[in-house]
Amino acid sequence: MKKPILLAALIAALSFSAVGSPAVLAKSTETAHNQWDHKFEQIVSKRINVDNIYNNIDYLSKTPRVAGTESENKAVEFINSQFKKYGYKTEIQEFKFIGYTPPDTVELSVDGFSGDLHPGAFTFSVNGDVSGALVNAGLGKKDELQNLDLTGKVAFIKRGEIPFAEKVLNAAEKGAVGVVIYNNVDGPLNGTLGTANDKYVPAVSLSKSEGESLASLLNNGQTLTAALTIAGAESGERTSHNVIATKPPTSKKKSTNEIIVLGAHHDSVAGAPGANDDASGTAMTLELARVLKSIPTDTEIRFITFGAEEEGLLGSRHYVNNLPEDQLNRIVANFNLDMVGSKDAGDLIMLTLDGKPNLVTELAQASSTRFNGQPTPYAQGGRSDHVAFAEVGIPAALFIHDPVEPWYHTPDDTIDKISKEKLQDVAEIVSAAIYDRAKYDIKWPKPKKSKKQKAEELYYEQSIK
Repeated sequence: MKKPILLAALIAALSFSAVGSPAVLAKSTETAHNQWDHKFEQIVSKRINVDNIYNNIDYLSKTPRVAGTESENKAVEFINSQFKKYGYKTEIQEFKFIGYTPPDTVELSVDGFSGDLHPGAFTFSVNGDVSGALVNAGLGKKDELQNLDLTGKVAFIKRGEIPFAEKVLNAAEKGAVGVVIYNNVDGPLNGTLGTANDKYVPAVSLSKSEGESLASLLNNGQTLTAALTIAGAESGERTSHNVIATKPPTSKKKSTNEIIVLGAHHDSVAGAPGANDDASGTAMTLELARVLKSIPTDTEIRFITFGAEEEGLLGSRHYVNNLPEDQLNRIVANFNLDMVGSKDAGDLIMLTLDGKPNLVTELAQASSTRFNGQPTPYAQGGRSDHVAFAEVGIPAALFIHDPVEPWYHTPDDTIDKISKEKLQDVAEIVSAAIYDRAKYDIKWPKPKKSKKQKAEELYYEQSIK
């Protein structure tokens, strides 16, 4: 019974402080008000149960949750049931997309090269069994290929500057029967061609070290012949879902008419249980929905888990693109939780699409300073669901640890790699930041909308988030 009494007392105190006061008491009233705010912020943070987050990660990460599969459908059902358990009215928003089943065979051999090669397939790579002379095609840009004869040959291309799909299409247009793209940073290359296209030719990826070894031989004039096989890949229409739970303002009469969106994506890549990417963000969204359900707010809060993020941010883009204009104008902030719990990742950082501060970073830096004594840094970055909001001018930021863990997008992204300490830290910072904006009966100036932006190469490079 103590918590309801405390909430009632808080409402009374905040309401009293909002009433006109003599000028001589203004300073003391403001100080008391801030003390109440910070005290209640601590109460909000103490309501967070990190074991709830951890246990929900464990449940969600038993199997990969590839968009459009039965496993993702089960995750959607679980998320929806949890929201309802906390007392929310929910909406399951369905959307269609062209999905991809990865190949079961990806092979590359190069006659004239004695080293080992470990090729990977791009999402939406097409099946084929081809061979031809391996030809250095630079970055695969049209001007580089203008005077290059690739008929019946395999184009050898370095990652960078233009999307993977454009590299493949440029080479195919010049007659290439296959494409090999190698990384420009250390490690394997996990990428996507963005969508299905019948003009693609079979394309595989190599690591930077593998690619540089082949490039050295080609640059020295050695003739190499490549044989490339991809089998078992399949493209087709799939169905995915967004799950939406809405917390209306406590009082309609005193509503700010603003909306804050807190979200994460619930799908994972094929073969990866996705404990950190992104069962961690999904489970945290659920827990903060539970924590904030009974907290007095004058702002609408929407808790959303998005489908098909790994397919190119499809769920969040569908959500944003289908919102009525008046609702878009009411959204003042998007907090995006993606990969927020790995014990082997780096420190917490916020990423905005343009690299500039906005309402989300300002609120989170203020709360992280109160909790940790220093503000969480921010930088530029896309490749997650905050992008869809930023592109239409809504202040948005991704919460992630940087650098990411070594087993990002691998079968080793499992529950044993999750840190409860990191989960607690992010949950406290984000819940306090949201409460700071949404707290009851506080009148804020309307935030400035950001300029509409366009994310470059958004759907084509997935090796870094």
